[in-house]
Amino acid sequence: MRKYLEPTALIDANNESIRKTVRATTAGEKNARQRAVQLFYFVRDQIAYNPYVPRHLPEHFRASATLASGQGFCITKAALLVALSRAAGIPARLGFAVIRNHLIPAKLASMLKADIIPDHGYAQLYLEGCWVKATPAFDLSTCREHRIRTVEFDGVNDATFHRRNQDGALHIEYVKERGTYADVPIQEITAWLAAALTREAQRTILGREY
Repeated sequence: MRKYLEPTALIDANNESIRKTVRATTAGEKNARQRAVQLFYFVRDQIAYNPYVPRHLPEHFRASATLASGQGFCITKAALLVALSRAAGIPARLGFAVIRNHLIPAKLASMLKADIIPDHGYAQLYLEGCWVKATPAFDLSTCREHRIRTVEFDGVNDATFHRRNQDGALHIEYVKERGTYADVPIQEITAWLAAALTREAQRTILGREY
């Protein structure tokens, strides 16, 4: 469990901006589950969802960088939640899954060979003796604009994407789990994406063609 509390180069839980955010967000809350809930909603709604931010360098995944920019995508927002949780004394790690987005935006769809997202990232927090999934990707504004059902987190039940959107249309389908990691697995993410992206998108997103 110790490795899920320690900072890393990318999950920099010891960064002062990370620690300051924990102090400001949890405001002296003693209960670990309540701290986790407060941190989840901070990342979900105060960090805007943007799947097009740069991601071709390892430092683009650093938690403190996402905090400073105020925007990120599923992996970087999950990494930030993991860093904040560790700074708050809550063991945390990253989980990855392959998902199918049935309502994928046209711009994103044009970059992929299929409607499969190969590297969806989420956080897992260890609370009251259990690992609980927390998916802070879509902020409230994004959900309202695109009719996405918000992911809510209570620190007890897994908080994952909903299968259908607010209108009942099929939205997110979980295809398979890839496992959990104590740090951002840059090499694995690059390999997953290289196999899923078009050649042009590989150059744009990954910085080179594979």
